[in-house]
Amino acid sequence: LTGGIYFGQPRGKEPKNGLRTGFDTMGYDESEIRRIVELAFQVARKRGGHVTSIDKANVLATMQVWREVATEVGKENSDIQLDHQLVDSAAMRLVTDPSSFDVIVSGNMFGDILSDEGAVLTGSHGLLPSESLGEGMPGVYALIHRSAPGIAAKGVANPLGTRRRAA
Repeated sequence: LTGGIYFGQPRGKEPKNGLRTGFDTMGYDESEIRRIVELAFQVARKRGGHVTSIDKANVLATMQVWREVATEVGKENSDIQLDHQLVDSAAMRLVTDPSSFDVIVSGNMFGDILSDEGAVLTGSHGLLPSESLGEGMPGVYALIHRSAPGIAAKGVANPLGTRRRAA
């Protein structure tokens, strides 16, 4: 959650040819991609041994680099199965065949969208936990989307969506 289009520069809003124009920059360098993808392989090694890397390499240069680096990491971790999926078809597959996924790794924007979609599969947007891991830092854990300040201190929140990562 510290890279990609949400943090890219330049970004802004400014008039262009007399029209309101907004722009954002999506960028990942290979060291950041490698760190994220290697972490996915570590997680998969403790689970079902399968990583699906989500990208949009058919149209975005950033995602072409993402796929290249993910492929390299996959070759270095041949004990784990790696497949690549375009984000649009992954969204469809997540709805139609969610059990075909084990570990999904993606850039920030795609992960944000797909994690919300995946949470709804359980029947509750606030039931599944989200884990955000940085390099050398403790993880941040939260319910997937849907903060609920209106029910704070009322004793009605569902704690099942929270968890603590084992050390």
